[in-house]
Amino acid sequence: MELNCPKCEHELDRSGELKRHCESCNSDFKLFIACHECGDEIERLKACGAVSFWCNSCNELKSKSSAIYTLKDD
Repeated sequence: MELNCPKCEHELDRSGELKRHCESCNSDFKLFIACHECGDEIERLKACGAVSFWCNSCNELKSKSSAIYTLKDD
């Protein structure tokens, strides 16, 4: 997934599993992944190379395509 910097619109580099960095304006961000139904942050589950998400509020497994991705200042 390609993300652009919310400050300067340049493409972000991956600097950790859920961290992104903008070389252009030297800003760091955390990738926040939320449930599309309740809006709460969801847990990232990794097994055998596959990534899924779990929402503790809804008590359900969520697909990565239904998740809402936002950037927050780190």
